[in-house]
Amino acid sequence: MAPQRTDLVTRAVQRPLAGRYEASAEEVRRLLDGALEVIERTGDLDPTVRAILAAAGLSNQVFYRHFRSKDDLMAALLDDGHRRLAGSLRRRMAQAADPPGAVRAWIEGVLAQAGDPRAAARTRPFLAHADRLASRLPRERQVSEQAVIDPLAEALGHASSARRSPDSPRRSGPSTHERDARTVYLLTLAVLHDHLRAGTHPTPDDIDHLVAFVQGGLLGNPASCAPPTTTRERGARSRSRRKP
Repeated sequence: MAPQRTDLVTRAVQRPLAGRYEASAEEVRRLLDGALEVIERTGDLDPTVRAILAAAGLSNQVFYRHFRSKDDLMAALLDDGHRRLAGSLRRRMAQAADPPGAVRAWIEGVLAQAGDPRAAARTRPFLAHADRLASRLPRERQVSEQAVIDPLAEALGHASSARRSPDSPRRSGPSTHERDARTVYLLTLAVLHDHLRAGTHPTPDDIDHLVAFVQGGLLGNPASCAPPTTTRERGARSRSRRKP
């Protein structure tokens, strides 16, 4: 009977806490959304706490109940954005037919931020002030960025394993894939930043060129042999070829 009693006691303790947790989660979400709203509207990565609270419709007391400083809020905002992007990338990559297709899906997903006006408005200040963020929040930035890089490192590892013959020597390991993935991340981010600065978005040819460059360098695929590898992409490419 002891385990059952312990379980009932635990439930009794947790029951009133559940409502508090939901209320706190809602307050934090409103603060993050408020900060994003101000950043999107002003392009300023250093909004005042007063402006954030006005956008969130919350009090100073609520802010300091959850965050010790504005830097703490910005760290949470940066982490939240990277993890949301990572989740979106993983969903895209899950639809790919093979590891090279997953690499393409990752690149497309990152560059898609330039094609969405709202995402572009929210992403532009973070890229424009990347050095400042790195100096203010070095550890937080590194950890949250890693969430975006990890899916690509996994795809590169799978692609390398698929290409390697059983009797060929192992020439790479997890650390190599992680370094390769970080390099591709920095390259893709530079392309994204270039489009965000110019207010443009990558064309299909732009994406094909970048994908071919990456796959040619890391997977040994020549630039002329990097067609789309998801069902959706094959269909789109096939339809475009049939156009007069």
